[in-house]
Amino acid sequence: MRRRRLRCFSITNRCSNTYGYDFTDGCCGEWTPDGRYFIFSRSFGLRSDLWALPETKKFPGQRQNRAPIQLTAGPLDFQFGLPARHGNEVFAIGTAYHAEVVRYNKTRDEFESYLSGISAGGLTFSRDGQWVAYVSYPDGILWRSRVDGSEKIQLTFPPMRVGGARWAPDGKQIAFDAALPGGVANMYVIPSAGGSAEHLLPSDRGQGAVDWSPDGKSLVFDTTFDPKGAIYVFDLSSRRVSMLPGSTGFFGSQWSPDGRYISGTIIQSQKLMLFDTATQSWTKGCDCIVGFVTWSHDGKYIYFEYFTEPDKGYSIARIRPGDDKIEVVADVSKVGRWTAGPDVHWFGLAPDDSPLVARDIGSQEIYALEMQWP
Repeated sequence: MRRRRLRCFSITNRCSNTYGYDFTDGCCGEWTPDGRYFIFSRSFGLRSDLWALPETKKFPGQRQNRAPIQLTAGPLDFQFGLPARHGNEVFAIGTAYHAEVVRYNKTRDEFESYLSGISAGGLTFSRDGQWVAYVSYPDGILWRSRVDGSEKIQLTFPPMRVGGARWAPDGKQIAFDAALPGGVANMYVIPSAGGSAEHLLPSDRGQGAVDWSPDGKSLVFDTTFDPKGAIYVFDLSSRRVSMLPGSTGFFGSQWSPDGRYISGTIIQSQKLMLFDTATQSWTKGCDCIVGFVTWSHDGKYIYFEYFTEPDKGYSIARIRPGDDKIEVVADVSKVGRWTAGPDVHWFGLAPDDSPLVARDIGSQEIYALEMQWP
């Protein structure tokens, strides 16, 4: 039997071959030695499972009618399936994703477990500092509790996956961005006491970096790393959307607590910029490469991941608006593996403005799956 090669047109979107197979979110695999099955991975969110696409004896040009067969169903993330040359085994890399939230202790100059070391990212706190909302890792579920971990409730449910969240100034709602299978992230709000999430602005364009205006009447958001996108303001009363002037090619929007500035980052250069809401103009925040920009709770400082040299890693730093002096706050090399996803970091601030990060404590092993082929 002649083996037919499966071509992957996009690592995360679609693979197909000349014989008509077409399946979403599948990619990157190998044929079994006898040419009967093509082993590949299919993913949603952080977890991938292994699948097998059967070969059939048909004439060239005829469409394949048999559907792929799912081989694994978690709880591990399985990728890079490789059939054994002899026997019925399939080798794969299995990953157990797990994180630990840690807080920087300035006095001890070290990171220590926070909130009992929950496996989460995207922590956001109520204005009074008594409540916290966070996104559990790796399942992407939004939770709310008191800062001591009590009165914990689940706010969202699978298959919805939450990216990030922000607490409303009055403490009654939480805004977040989330995606459903096959879709892009959009904005939602949900009561902090629990209830149904409201889909604010249904769109096929991604929406992220959602944050509240200090008066709670508007939300600012970006279009998730789209080079032609921008930063927008959504009026909750009128449902009107307006683009911030001069924000094309910016992302990472966040409102300062006093309402004077909206921060943004230039996609191409990753430079920090500040939009003055009074003058309706942009100024340079600092001549540096930044990531995960966040305001201190009193609005006096902007904290960010500070990338000093290529391939040298990040520090956590801060700067005062209007000042070009960068102050390094914490050396994250002491954290170890730093994560809140397979390809990104997460960084935030506790109510006292001490830095929070998610330390990667997951594991990765090579597994052999024993198969019984039909």
